[in-house]
Amino acid sequence: MSKDYYEALGVARDASSEDIRKAYRKMARQYHPDVNKSPDAEQKFKEVTEAYEVLRDPQKKANYDRFGSADPGAAGAGAGGFGGFGPGAGASDFGFGDIFDMFFGGGRRNPHAPRQGADLEYRLTIDFKDAVFGREMDISIPRTETCGNCHGSGAKPGTHPETCPRCQGTGQSETVQNTPFGRIVNKRVCQDCSGRGKIIKEKCEECSGSGQVKKRRKIHINIPSGIDEGKQLRVSGEGEPGLNGGPPGDLYITIKVRSHDFFKRQGDDIVCELPITFVQAALGDEIVVPTLKGRAKIKIPAGTQTGAEFRLRGKGVPRLYGRGHGDQQIRVRVVTPTGLSEEQKRLLREFGNLSGDYISEQNSSFFDKMKRAFTGD
Repeated sequence: MSKDYYEALGVARDASSEDIRKAYRKMARQYHPDVNKSPDAEQKFKEVTEAYEVLRDPQKKANYDRFGSADPGAAGAGAGGFGGFGPGAGASDFGFGDIFDMFFGGGRRNPHAPRQGADLEYRLTIDFKDAVFGREMDISIPRTETCGNCHGSGAKPGTHPETCPRCQGTGQSETVQNTPFGRIVNKRVCQDCSGRGKIIKEKCEECSGSGQVKKRRKIHINIPSGIDEGKQLRVSGEGEPGLNGGPPGDLYITIKVRSHDFFKRQGDDIVCELPITFVQAALGDEIVVPTLKGRAKIKIPAGTQTGAEFRLRGKGVPRLYGRGHGDQQIRVRVVTPTGLSEEQKRLLREFGNLSGDYISEQNSSFFDKMKRAFTGD
């Protein structure tokens, strides 16, 4: 047996007709010269085609299994243009039309089939508090809609589109090419009608024959509480209209949030910086702080330093599509007084002396330490 057709297709000797057919479809897709540009692809394609032409025919397969060839009197099983794929060959259950449908993704797809419209994106800027608490609002978006003058036909009112004479309404033109592998029929979009299958002789003045016009549409939306920068809202069916009766696309609203003068957001937490006086930091105090929902009191313990943080539980942002709230973090900044009067300066010096803070000595000590750091002592 000079050739093992079962090995060429990668199937067992007891494989069914359907298994052989599936194996060939897979191999043909992989090695067809129009798809696979490797040097040995053409030869491999010939081999699998020859094997399939023998094994798909019950009589040839029986002869091959018994004598090692499709025809005991033939010089070889695949002679004569790949056993049925050459010029003049009869129709087979799996020809080049099937192969090219696989390779080019359904070139015979009906151009008049319904198709879904394109999705749209709209960028919406909202206030900080609207992102926190949510809001209902109307937006106006530009989009393509069916022309009301011609009702989407593209033809002037009172007239109708005519069937394209070139493609006879199919939207596709055919070219026939004879190749060493057989007769190939290529289908392309008709140039006369651009695949529509119709010719419009008198175009609608509103849409110039396209059947669609640009308009602004008002849409009512609900912004959920807790939404953050960069999140998207999907509004089903508010995108571009479909073609040939297909469904419309969707509208995606991308959120941008304006910054707030006092509050900042970190996830579901709200962060703010609270200035306090030197006296409040030293002696402690109970102070009122703003929150997203009003005011709250916090206690500042004596000796509080700049950078100290306090937390108000549940005073943050509502969790998007969830339960509960984040917290509010308050970061303290001690404000150094400026523009002191002579009396205030005298009292501060007296305070420094009482607490052992001798400013002149401190400065001298500091510069001595810095000098030693530079000299390495």
